[in-house]
Amino acid sequence: MFSFRVNAVICLAILSILLISACSKATGRPFAVSRVQEIQIGATTKGQIKQMFGEPWRTGIEDGFRTWTYGQYSLQNSRDLVIRFDNKDLVKSFSFSSSYPEDRQL
Repeated sequence: MFSFRVNAVICLAILSILLISACSKATGRPFAVSRVQEIQIGATTKGQIKQMFGEPWRTGIEDGFRTWTYGQYSLQNSRDLVIRFDNKDLVKSFSFSSSYPEDRQL
C-alpha cells in the first residue's frame, strides 16, 4: 500500500512538471519586427518578404490568397505578422499585432 502511494505521488509530480513546462514554452519564432514598416502593398514581393523575415512560421489560404504568418507567442506577450499575397506574389495586404511594449511605436 505504501509503495502504491509513493508511486502515485511520483507520477503526479512528474505529470505536473510536464504540464507546467509545456504551458510555459513559447510558440512560433522571433522575426525582424523593425522591418514591418518596410512592407509596401502592391510592391513588396514574396521573395523580399522571405529575405526580410525568413521562412514563415505558418502558411495558409485566406479568401483564396496565399498567406504567410510570422509569430512569436508566449504566456506573457505575443506578436504576429500576417501577410497576404496576390496572384503575382506581391503583398496584397498585411496586419501586424503585438502586446510587446517595445512594439508600441510601430
